[in-house]
Amino acid sequence: MPITNIGAAAIQTRATRLETTMLREKIDTALKSSMKMRDDKLRVSTLRLINAAIKDRDIAARSCDRCDGVSDDEILAILTKMVKQREESAAIYEKGCRLDLAEQERSEIAVIKDFMPRQMSEDEIAKAVKGVIAELEANGLKDMGKCMAALKERHAGAMDFGKAGALMKQALG
Repeated sequence: MPITNIGAAAIQTRATRLETTMLREKIDTALKSSMKMRDDKLRVSTLRLINAAIKDRDIAARSCDRCDGVSDDEILAILTKMVKQREESAAIYEKGCRLDLAEQERSEIAVIKDFMPRQMSEDEIAKAVKGVIAELEANGLKDMGKCMAALKERHAGAMDFGKAGALMKQALG
């Protein structure tokens, strides 16, 4: 029996749904196993916070007519935002001499980073920046937006774009 257009679309939709739920399922599986093993309470609570943030973004996506929910790229963006928030909180706690709370924030960062791709080193970031500049033949700061967009497309979740932006500005300026 030949695959009709409707059947092909259903197969494509199913494949897309499988791709976008891979990271979500990894987080759910980690939460379930941590709960069963009566693992560290901090790990369980952090995994629950991650799930809550993802579900919150799912609800927002449904209001925008995206029934599939959030993709893995959006989940990576959520995790990156959570890490950044916790780093800022830890710094504030250290300034306020609350080292116990700062340590808790750093522990949560470690749990969140388990689900993120390995971060690039400064040398790798510099090499990627130089490669994009050469590839796009960028001449000045006016081309910085194009170069940063290419970096974000290629290295989403694996690069600190604050550092990359500074290196890009230095190289183009």
